Amino acid sequence: MSRIQAAPEEVQGNLTDRLLAGLPAEAVLIDSDVTASYANDMASFCPSGVPAVVVLPRTVEEVQHVMRVATELRVPVVPQGARTGLSGAANASEGCIVLSLTRMDRILEINPVDRIAVVEPGVVNAALSRAVDEHGLCYPPDPSSWETCTIGGNIGTASGGLCCVKYGVTAEYVLGLDVVLADGRLMSTGRRTAKGVAGYDLTRLIVGSEGSLGIVVRAVLALKPRPPQQLVLAAEFASAAAACDAVCRIMKTEGREALPQKGGGGRRAGGHVPSLLELMDRTTVKAVNDLAHMGLPETTEALLLAAFDTPDPAADLAAVGALCEAAGATQVVPADDAAESEMLLQARRLSLIALEAVKGTTMIDDVCVPRSRLGEMLEGIERIAEKYQLTIGVCAHAGDGNTHPTVCFDARDPDESRRARESFDEIMALGLRLGGTITGEHGVGVLKKEWLAREIGPVGVEMQRAIKQVFDPLGILNPGKLF
Repeated sequence: MSRIQAAPEEVQGNLTDRLLAGLPAEAVLIDSDVTASYANDMASFCPSGVPAVVVLPRTVEEVQHVMRVATELRVPVVPQGARTGLSGAANASEGCIVLSLTRMDRILEINPVDRIAVVEPGVVNAALSRAVDEHGLCYPPDPSSWETCTIGGNIGTASGGLCCVKYGVTAEYVLGLDVVLADGRLMSTGRRTAKGVAGYDLTRLIVGSEGSLGIVVRAVLALKPRPPQQLVLAAEFASAAAACDAVCRIMKTEGREALPQKGGGGRRAGGHVPSLLELMDRTTVKAVNDLAHMGLPETTEALLLAAFDTPDPAADLAAVGALCEAAGATQVVPADDAAESEMLLQARRLSLIALEAVKGTTMIDDVCVPRSRLGEMLEGIERIAEKYQLTIGVCAHAGDGNTHPTVCFDARDPDESRRARESFDEIMALGLRLGGTITGEHGVGVLKKEWLAREIGPVGVEMQRAIKQVFDPLGILNPGKLF
């Protein structure tokens, strides 16, 4: 559907001149060595082009100017944040304008009464978390890359994180947006209020659209009261199936007849609401130890981390520990304090980086399945790894069924690269057969375009293309992504 092409050489000079008419010189980068460094996000094996120019605006007006120039000259625009994405959604198109929003990094407002923050897209997730913490508040979505990823990127891919099992994902915290459209117009969506149902929910439409509908330049985000310090429990299992059984026991709610009677004391057997429930398989545990020397137990087949930020986390961990033992845990070790808890969480956050070090390149899948079928998913991944003779490590947000099977391979080996791609596709197919989705939080980008079409079907693709046409009739916004 795209009506644009890469900027030819005769257009290049005109493009730069037109951009400089509304941008300071330091915001327009044309050196080929510099622009080439903006070609990829973390999915470096995905196809990408060479940008014609990189622009780094600081104001909404500068973003509008860029989009007006791009529309007039029919040049594609690829918006970028910190480029921590894992699906190629921020990869450059050939001859495009890369629109890097990292310099729009102001926290404009924190309102403790309304419990909102108003931020620019380049604000780093961790910086926002620390700023609102000073007001006794928290911004829950916490991707593993939270120390470097930006709010704009989080919105673009509808990011999740470790805390999703209790607190939900990015889409649930974005109340309103200011969005620069393809032709340079500024559109405001949503609200600042706790409730609001006026018209179509354009805010939710923009969240997860991967920069294909507009450029987010301001976001109104919901905040939560800061919870108590969480404590973490680590449980070792002799099989991934046993660990997944423990997950089901922890999350399963009990019927009325199973609830404790008034005055009878005791706790429900299940139905807990952990602040996180994460799984690391043996391959992942070993990779983290090799990278960071953290002393995690490599004799286990699966390590389950559960955390609670309740008023009495030790009691909740004791109850969950009993459920893990009932599911066959070989050892259950509650953390003694916040420092030990943070060490375990850091191990989990290092998982994807550690797996990349195994072979040098990784394809990170992002398949989410119903919790009740998590065990089947992990068993299927083991069979796929054996079939293709590959190392595939799995870490997972087990509490919400979101798995990250990570195919480790040597990109210099053509046969191994082929097997890696085929195994990656089989994992996605397995997830769909189990009633899941091809992406829980990483987005589609260029990596999963054909699989999006399989998941949503031809009518779904037709409707999504129609929406894209309304917002971006020339097809200049992040072309070649999603579908």
